Amino acid sequence: MNLFDGLTLLGGLCFFLFGMSMMGDALEKSAGDGLKNLLAKLTTGKLKGFLTGLGVTAIIQSSSATTVMVVGFVNSGLMTLRQAINVIMGANVGTTVTAWLLSLTGIESSSLVVQMFKPTSFTPILALIGIILYMVDKNGKKRDIGMILLGFAILMFGMDTMSGAVEGLKDVEEFRNLFLLFKNPILGVLAGAVLTGIIQSSSASVGILQALSSTGQITVGATVPIIMGQNIGTCVTALLSSVGTNRNARRASLVHLSFNIIGTIVLLTAYTIVTSVIDFSFVSMAANETTIAIAHTTFNVLCTALLLPASSLLEKLSYKLIKKTPDEEKELLVELDERLMATPAIAIEQSRILASTMAQTSERAIQTALELLKTYKAEDAALVREDETACDHYEDVLGSYLVRLNTHPLSERDSNESSKLLFAIGDLERISDHAVNLLASAKEISDKSMQFSAQAKQELNTMISAVSEIIGLTTLSFCNNDLSAAAKVEPLEQVVDLLKSQLRARHIVRLQKGECSIEAGFVWADLLTDLERVSDHCSNIAGCVIEMAHESMDLHEYLHKVKSDSPEYTKMYNAYAEKYSITA
Repeated sequence: MNLFDGLTLLGGLCFFLFGMSMMGDALEKSAGDGLKNLLAKLTTGKLKGFLTGLGVTAIIQSSSATTVMVVGFVNSGLMTLRQAINVIMGANVGTTVTAWLLSLTGIESSSLVVQMFKPTSFTPILALIGIILYMVDKNGKKRDIGMILLGFAILMFGMDTMSGAVEGLKDVEEFRNLFLLFKNPILGVLAGAVLTGIIQSSSASVGILQALSSTGQITVGATVPIIMGQNIGTCVTALLSSVGTNRNARRASLVHLSFNIIGTIVLLTAYTIVTSVIDFSFVSMAANETTIAIAHTTFNVLCTALLLPASSLLEKLSYKLIKKTPDEEKELLVELDERLMATPAIAIEQSRILASTMAQTSERAIQTALELLKTYKAEDAALVREDETACDHYEDVLGSYLVRLNTHPLSERDSNESSKLLFAIGDLERISDHAVNLLASAKEISDKSMQFSAQAKQELNTMISAVSEIIGLTTLSFCNNDLSAAAKVEPLEQVVDLLKSQLRARHIVRLQKGECSIEAGFVWADLLTDLERVSDHCSNIAGCVIEMAHESMDLHEYLHKVKSDSPEYTKMYNAYAEKYSITA
């Protein structure tokens, strides 16, 4: 092996790692909804948690990425430590899929049918299809599929290049002697752990081992401890990710490490004892891509079968390693963990959940404020202020998080969802501000013992009922993407506008007749303004929900069109106008 072979090996490794990263990122992006659906099924059940981890890792082709996600979930309080343990075990099995894909490079046969399954035969076609899809579709599903195919083609090209570059090593005595050292299981485990810890991917290090196996100088007996060490080395990513997290998140990363260390110790001990007693011929056979994939899968499946029933013991061990403190329950949970940005679809989903909480908080603030207009209570007034403060906090957290998230590659669907959330949180925060304004008016009415006429009270109650309904419809439409509820908001908002004009005109008449004081008139005007502006913000949010469902953000065009061209809109408007009509 000369200098140029070394450079070729280095170039092949670069292509291999780049292709793996490109394919994994594209798979994540393309399978966003699939990831959401899988993670939504998380339960305390061992089997379901295990299958979730397996499924997510099989989709994104990285157990490290799955484990980092799990650390982020635990740090955010979205997943318990017990759930995390089951998912981590599933991730260890899911990562074996990559080794089986890479084993295709070892196919050798003169049969044309078999040769068609060799990557060098079909990856050029995949690359051609991939580049066409990538070039034709600038920002959509086809582009993501194109990137997956290109990533896979580059990965396989890198694998083939590495295999070709190391082919000359089969006649190098020193190389053979190097792998003879790894018959010492401790050295093999250390080598696998160090290599994987450096590149932070067990799938990639297994691929490198498969490429080296093409020399025929690596025995099955040498690969087994290396593979076990690779599973330990992949824990580095999760351990680094857990720095600065809460205690439970750090325990989750330690569970990942202890799971692989315990599994390695038990299985390596059993393997060493059995092979020393029984002389298996396959141990001294030359390893190839397929036998390495088999060994990788066997180890991970056996390790999981051994420790999945004992997951509660792993949980107890993590509490021994990171002891529980009296003030641990007071640790603040991170509402939106930065680690989740590595998987944008999950980060968007968590942002949506927090935005839904914000919408519900904003609605609660308004509904409480509306009740205070009827009967003022100091304790309820404090709740309104708390909700408004919470909405301010949610807007700050969500706004900064989504802006940072938009610097990551997002699918078209996730980009639209991010835009909707950014658009809506401003209106939700303003709604909570108006709740505080209504509270101030309610307090002034109570403090000054203001009295409105019976007619004025009836009119105000009508307006309050309309606003109460519109805020409920808006929250429903936003939290559930309910287009039916969203469609009812705009006609009701127009009725609220009409009510404001009518109530203002009627109040002026009462002022002229001396039936109302000037001071009460100012409060009345403030009330009408705040109530009408709440409905305006509701209209903005509901319009955004409808427009984003049609992948557009032109709210003004939507409002113009729905008012002028929709018989359904006219029907709903008339129904609301009748429902909230005011008597003379």
